[in-house]
Amino acid sequence: MNPQDLKDIANLWFKAFNEQNLDDLLNLYDESAEHYSPKLKIRDPATNGLIKGKNALRNWWKDCFERLPTLKYQVNKLTADSEQVFMEYTRNVEGEEDMEIGEVLEIKDGKILFSRVYHG
Repeated sequence: MNPQDLKDIANLWFKAFNEQNLDDLLNLYDESAEHYSPKLKIRDPATNGLIKGKNALRNWWKDCFERLPTLKYQVNKLTADSEQVFMEYTRNVEGEEDMEIGEVLEIKDGKILFSRVYHG
């Protein structure tokens, strides 16, 4: 894919996340997509930080949106090639210290196959 197309998908991802629009967010993912996050590993150690499939993604983000209604991501930088986009953003939650995040979205045929979160 064109790197700009991947950046466009990343921007749709941020829009859906910041609006806490679970359906729009999940529509960006492949049915068998996988997601890794250190926060997931802490919240549900049995997963070792990795979940698979849209149902697991839905459950994770639904819980996240319910627990953190003020959660917002501020985009700092997007870097893309033909297969993935690296997103640098700041995590904002009222009452918590801001956190710098890096996340890779691996994308094929317009759908996210794998997302991997790094805390800075």
